[in-house]
Amino acid sequence: MKARSAVHPGQIVLYAVVILMALFCVVPFVIILASSMTRETDILTSGYNIYPKHFDFSAYRYLFQRMDVVLTGYKITGLVTVVGTIASLAISAMLAYPISLRRLKYRNFISGYVLLTLLFNGGMVPWYIICVKYLHLHNNLWALILPSLVNGFNIFLMRNYFSSIPEEMHESAKIDGAGEVRTLWSIVLPLSVPVFASVGLFIALAYWNDWWLGLMLIDKTELQPLQLLLRTIVSNVDYLANSSILATSIDQMVPREGVKMAATIITIGPIIFLYPFLQRYFVKGLMMGAVKG
Repeated sequence: MKARSAVHPGQIVLYAVVILMALFCVVPFVIILASSMTRETDILTSGYNIYPKHFDFSAYRYLFQRMDVVLTGYKITGLVTVVGTIASLAISAMLAYPISLRRLKYRNFISGYVLLTLLFNGGMVPWYIICVKYLHLHNNLWALILPSLVNGFNIFLMRNYFSSIPEEMHESAKIDGAGEVRTLWSIVLPLSVPVFASVGLFIALAYWNDWWLGLMLIDKTELQPLQLLLRTIVSNVDYLANSSILATSIDQMVPREGVKMAATIITIGPIIFLYPFLQRYFVKGLMMGAVKG
């Protein structure tokens, strides 16, 4: 029977460091969760703690009184995130694949043009005029999707990953009669799951957390994303807390800080479940897309 190899002391130290860093990442989330269930006076007097001194769910009751607004925001944000992520991945791949091919003429010029969008922008006023006056992106769902559809950083990650695929596979597909579209669909995409998972996570997080496009381009409440609606609710809570006519007793105190923490918990819930499914692809796709020339 083969004897077990002894655990090296360096491995123990490495595991301890990793566990410690994991705890450092979890503690802020625990503090936010505990603060959302803490009485307002405890937060004001003792600050944020890992464990609530007195449990109080008034912050969640305040938000659940506006559950119809929250559910509408969830529906809009979920739809925008799904459609925007799929469309952005498709368009980014269709641009990244051609410029990853050495045989493409002017590919360096196209890459330079994409890089230019990362370094410079036209400013807020020209951007707003183009979106509203020329593209008619105002008070519709496309206003929450199209302005963030393409990102140069994601294109370069995908391009570098596509470049790591051996050229011989492209040549064999060409010999078998496959065109560029068939090669992309049948060979490149199945081999590029890690980079699609990594970039897809970046895109989904950006769409899910976005409130700026809703603030700039959406006036109708029924079309506003979740983040903007909760931002409005938190602003209303701040106004009530600062109002001079507000009673100061504990029973009538508005849970100002608790609502902020509860809003964070409500918004972070669905998107955090993406990580377990994409974790095994994330590091591989990010590293291969980052180091290849």
